[in-house]
Amino acid sequence: MIVIPLYDTVLLPDVTFYFKKEVIDGWDVEEMSVGDDIYFAFLKEDKVGNIENTDLLYPVAISAKLENVDSEGNIRVRTIDRVNLLDVYLDDDEVFAETSVRPEVEDISLSERQRKFEKLKKLLLDFVQDYQWGLFARGLILQWKNLNELCSSMASYFNITWEEKYRIISADKLSERYKLVEDAVYEFVEMAKVHNEAEDAQMEEHEKLYRESALKKQISILQEELDSMHPENISDVAMFKKKIEESGMNDTARREAEKILNRMKQEGQDGHEYGMLYDYLDFVTSLEWHESEPCEIDLGKVEEILDEDHFGLKKVKERIVQQMAVMALNKKQSGSILLFVGPPGTGKTSIGQSIARALGREYVRISLGGIRDEAEIRGHRRTYIGAMPGRIMEGMKRSGSSNPVMVLDEVDKLVRDYNGDPSSALLEVLDPEQNFSFTDHYMNVPYDLSNVLFVCTANTTDTIPEPLLNRMEIIDFNGYTATEKFSIAKKHLIPRAYKQMGILKKNLSITDTAVKKIIEEYTAEAGVRGLKKQIDNLCRAAAVKLVKGDDKKVSVNPKNLSDYLGRRVLRHDIIENSTNSGIVTGLAWTMAGGEILFIEAALVKGQGKTIITGQLGDVMKESVEIAISLIKGLYPKETEKLSEYDLHIHVPEGAVPKDGPSAGITITTALASLFTGVKVDPHIAMTGEVSLRGNVMPIGGLTEKLMAAVRAGVKKVYIPEKNVEDLQDVPDEVKDALTIIPVKRVKDVLKECINK
Repeated sequence: MIVIPLYDTVLLPDVTFYFKKEVIDGWDVEEMSVGDDIYFAFLKEDKVGNIENTDLLYPVAISAKLENVDSEGNIRVRTIDRVNLLDVYLDDDEVFAETSVRPEVEDISLSERQRKFEKLKKLLLDFVQDYQWGLFARGLILQWKNLNELCSSMASYFNITWEEKYRIISADKLSERYKLVEDAVYEFVEMAKVHNEAEDAQMEEHEKLYRESALKKQISILQEELDSMHPENISDVAMFKKKIEESGMNDTARREAEKILNRMKQEGQDGHEYGMLYDYLDFVTSLEWHESEPCEIDLGKVEEILDEDHFGLKKVKERIVQQMAVMALNKKQSGSILLFVGPPGTGKTSIGQSIARALGREYVRISLGGIRDEAEIRGHRRTYIGAMPGRIMEGMKRSGSSNPVMVLDEVDKLVRDYNGDPSSALLEVLDPEQNFSFTDHYMNVPYDLSNVLFVCTANTTDTIPEPLLNRMEIIDFNGYTATEKFSIAKKHLIPRAYKQMGILKKNLSITDTAVKKIIEEYTAEAGVRGLKKQIDNLCRAAAVKLVKGDDKKVSVNPKNLSDYLGRRVLRHDIIENSTNSGIVTGLAWTMAGGEILFIEAALVKGQGKTIITGQLGDVMKESVEIAISLIKGLYPKETEKLSEYDLHIHVPEGAVPKDGPSAGITITTALASLFTGVKVDPHIAMTGEVSLRGNVMPIGGLTEKLMAAVRAGVKKVYIPEKNVEDLQDVPDEVKDALTIIPVKRVKDVLKECINK
């Protein structure tokens, strides 16, 4: 019997089915006659043309009779039974098979079948009544007489796979088949409803958007008319449009600003992004994009303002004047980035204000201390909630100028962690080869920073990364001598304190000796910040007396100074007449200036161990080891007893950590004094590192150390010979108060102090 293969077509018994001509082109319909038997088999996959393998056919097929062939070649068949394909073979590209009837298992009653069919039929009739094609579909549905006809007609619309459709055909139990058909129909209806609801909602949304767009156009036209009639009440969009046109932005920035303005216009004031877009446009239009005209630089005026605002700092002022001279010749910002390095309170930040005043530029200060996020420099990308520009561009906005003097304070206190490296971000800011097109992440457009005069400050260069340090020229602020502090107090600090406290000069007098006592006994720093605080405290205490009316005029002198400032808050180490050997005065550099320190050495009964106390760092501990080796070589006889004694080396103030490479000669001299029993004059101090060859190596911070020596009452200081050139930076009053002796070898020091 001839078999006709079908794909994705459901046929069940007792169904009249129609095949169009284009579907049956591959069949030999012309050779068929009405009443002929036909077997419909079902392909496992979509196969175009003739099949080559009978394994492609499912084992269950449908038998049918040809009922009609119309003039156009369309046919009508009536299905009879489900059959099993027993012996299937191919002959001349046609499929032939032996079949047997596959019985139906009628496990549900006729009445139950009819009830289920009527229920599904009613469901579909109710479903199609809301559609334009519902009348046609209703007529088709009413023609169905059983569930098989319903399934065969609806199968192409079911949302199930072909394999699931075949399960309906192959199901022997009617209960199972009815259940599969019910599930398919219910799923089809529900999915169609969801699809239609979504289409309706989408159409409603589109209509709403079209209406909103039309209203916005009308509002825009009306708003433009209102803006022209009432310029004082101009809208945000019109305001920013005008600002963008007048800003002088570069082409890239203008395109970005106009794009954001269009988004803002479309968003409307009630849009959730309106505030963010407003803030962006407000920021970029607040920047100064026009290049400032270079102004004439009067070096005489620069020198006058620097001298007026700051006392001393001769070399610093000379270097600043040189920078101004180069700028005057080039008619633009040029030269190195200045890095002012020195202790707190030495005027590093305030001198930036003087530079701005001397140049007639705006001044802006940015504190970088503790910054650990790279975005603080480059800004946050606008994709983040709460995005902000970086501190550099925020400073440019505050200045309102394209060429301010920008002080980057505390660059040595930047922190590097998982948020990035802020110091690396500063490279682009400070590098003249890059900063002409600096791009802040928030702005996302280039901005020219090449006309900005950057001035950086730091307490030390140790924590500044080398790539960043290489882009800057270091200018040291060595601190002030006592005489300079006295002049600063008289010329600047006291008049400023009077003005701040509202005190008249006739109501308060501070004697010169009282000022000197404040400097000597109430401050311990290289700068004048602590001195300013003490003078402010004194003026506040005097203000209380003046307001109470106890005194009409207050006079402060050394005798009553403690009544206003209390006991002296700090005692500097000063030299003491030593009665023991093994004690030598050393000099140290700290962040707050110079200090003296005493190296103490002693021998105690023991087993030859070396005990080190005073919180010494690794470098100083290594200096101790080198000093012991040197002393053993220089004094072999005296050091023989080391095996029976423990050597204890101590630096007082054990709560304060100490480290550095400049205590070697002091430790060596203290050990020589201990083993020889010769006392070292306490008025002698020394500084310098030593090598195993017995050389005295150069050190840093010489100026601060010599100032500390003068303050402590030292008369003679030994310094490394290679530091002689550094004496040029030491104030004359310090050099005049000391006998400074350069030494090259350890033996030179020991010869003077021990082996006279």
